[in-house]
Amino acid sequence: MPNWLFIKNTLENDIKHILKYTQTVWKELQGKTIFLTGGTGFFGKWILESFLYANSTLQLNTKMFVLSRNPDLFLNKYPHFKNETLHFMTGDIKDFKFPNESIDFIIHAATDVDVVGNVENPIHTFESITEGTKHLLELARIKKVKAILHTSSGAMYGKQPHGLTHIDEDFSGSPNIFDKHAAYGEGKRVAEMLCNFYYDKHGVNSKIARCFAFIGPYQPLDSHYAIGNFIRDAINGNTIKINGDGTPYRSYLYAADLTIWLWNILVFGKPCRPYNVGSDKDLTIEELAHLVAKNSDQEIKVEIALPKKNTPALRYVPSIKRAESELGLKVYIDLQTAITKTIQFNKSVLSETKK
Repeated sequence: MPNWLFIKNTLENDIKHILKYTQTVWKELQGKTIFLTGGTGFFGKWILESFLYANSTLQLNTKMFVLSRNPDLFLNKYPHFKNETLHFMTGDIKDFKFPNESIDFIIHAATDVDVVGNVENPIHTFESITEGTKHLLELARIKKVKAILHTSSGAMYGKQPHGLTHIDEDFSGSPNIFDKHAAYGEGKRVAEMLCNFYYDKHGVNSKIARCFAFIGPYQPLDSHYAIGNFIRDAINGNTIKINGDGTPYRSYLYAADLTIWLWNILVFGKPCRPYNVGSDKDLTIEELAHLVAKNSDQEIKVEIALPKKNTPALRYVPSIKRAESELGLKVYIDLQTAITKTIQFNKSVLSETKK
């Protein structure tokens, strides 16, 4: 097991970067209580890291409840999250018992994006998203919270039209409900609808972050995310393998920037007004693979499984003009730097693991 205190220290510059662009956020959270779901995931770890640093540095006297199916397993693996300001609760998102204490803010970052599980058990995926969101909204209603942040997804737009380079929040498309992969995106659409219902009927102040694609420390390297797989292969000195033809367009926001956006949307976003969260700097999967290979300290080859077709390339790229103009958010860290940081972090983890 790696020395997570050492690994945590490798994130210090990123955490300071987050604090720089969230100063006004923490003033609103001082002395408050936050309830977090998904705290053991990719998003959640970054929220926890930034929360602990800000709470200590700024002496906020803020506390956080963190819901997890297995807190002991998580804390054994990441012991530096054992902190008196973090209160871990055991439970499932769909039916956990509400805490007795007052809650001021909720961050709903729990989600199930396992594509295999989505295809093999789409009902579970859909119910986990929709029932979990409704349960959180009930908590928000009962506790009369100031705001709840719902992390939605760009998947709720469905397939991005070929002629649309960057998809904005007013696009009215939706997933194809007969597609076996639609449970996740459609679940997110319904979850947003529930947020709107609870705002209209109960005044629950829901903030909506439609999240696209990301890169950074704590991101799994063995899941279905292409960029994580590419980084894993580069670190191991293996050929980077592209399963498709390499033509789809994607964009990636670094995890520290993602965290800045989420905190700001929680506090300053408008009720039930969705904000795309991601980068608008697009590139093809093939270009991404070569960029990762270029950032490796070894000579890495790129292998493309399928020949290119004479058809328009698929795209999954957001417009971020709304977040820029209304909340003053931006992409602070470029993709090449993000890749370098992520590779260095994972090498540090491997190095510490071998000790």
